Amino acid sequence: MSMNIKFPYQFNNLGGTAQSGEDEHIRNLIKQVLFTSPGERVNRPTFGCGLMQLVFAPNSDELVASTQFIVQGALQQWLGDLVQVEEVTVSNNDSTLDVTVQYTVLKTRERRIAEFSREL
Repeated sequence: MSMNIKFPYQFNNLGGTAQSGEDEHIRNLIKQVLFTSPGERVNRPTFGCGLMQLVFAPNSDELVASTQFIVQGALQQWLGDLVQVEEVTVSNNDSTLDVTVQYTVLKTRERRIAEFSREL
């Protein structure tokens, strides 16, 4: 059985490493892939999807389509053993980036939707 470390890292009330449930753990892994830029992690230089750099490009239908494709590809690459990504929606509203990921947890075959927002 693997340990699902809480993200961001925290201590539990006994002074040990805090853990999260399976659903929260997968949601946190998705968040890490979305908001980590390639090159940000020392031992995994290709980890992430560069989403934050894409939001500063001129807004267009082509940009939205390519952003969704890049995000979905990164999620499948890094989390493909845990989830099957079904749909990714990315929108840039004023100063907020909104991302919705619809996926199926492979272990349980349960469909989930995770929504993330980040101020730019």
